[in-house]
Amino acid sequence: MGDKINLTLDLRTLQGKKVKQLRKEGIIPAVVYGAGLEPINVQAAQNVVDKVIRDAGKHTPVHLTIGDKKEIAMIKDVELDAVKGLTRHVSFHAVKQNEPVNAEVPIHLTGQGESAAERAGLIVLQALDHIEIRALPLMLPEALEVSIADLKEAGEQITLGDIVLPEGIAFVEHTTGHEEADEEAPKLTDLVIASVYEPAALEAANDAAAGDATIDAEVESDNGADTDQDSQAEAKQPGGKAQAEPKQSNVDANK
Repeated sequence: MGDKINLTLDLRTLQGKKVKQLRKEGIIPAVVYGAGLEPINVQAAQNVVDKVIRDAGKHTPVHLTIGDKKEIAMIKDVELDAVKGLTRHVSFHAVKQNEPVNAEVPIHLTGQGESAAERAGLIVLQALDHIEIRALPLMLPEALEVSIADLKEAGEQITLGDIVLPEGIAFVEHTTGHEEADEEAPKLTDLVIASVYEPAALEAANDAAAGDATIDAEVESDNGADTDQDSQAEAKQPGGKAQAEPKQSNVDANK
């Protein structure tokens, strides 16, 4: 857990299409909502908001000050301008510091360049770089770390089970309801974080994957496949998941 992230927000009176004027003045409209809290329309300077987004990411609580009101919140959603990439709107989900929340945190590999595998010319590739955990908001770590220094041979792996979780933190396992029937289903802790490869084998696998991708693209082109417009989604930065985000029509229509 790093330094406390603070953000002072002003109450916002402009709504709907009028918020365009705020953006022209370098001010970002936002909303704060949560269980037992009426949505609050707020605003702050763009440079300040963008710094908080960078520092807090998807998993770090933000300490909000709105007038004489204090809230702890997670960044739930960041709407970006599709052309310029600038922040257009931010949704903050207020949470209670004594109630656990789910958040996705990055996984950092340590000991890179120190392993016998790397010194022997083998390649260590990271396959999993984020994982969802559950903890009290103020106990959420900036990242989970796992060392690869002990890797020696091709084929060796680091799994989620190799991460030693701090007390009070747990992995979030999403069940399907069929786990009892499928006793051979892989455990969450068996998820592979990093693997050791021979350079030649890795190059061959990459060449094969590139060939398959080319063939698929040619087939789609021949069949006149259209571009999936839905894939161009807005940037999302989920935080706590205890409550669904309020409909924007009820908060900030046509922002």
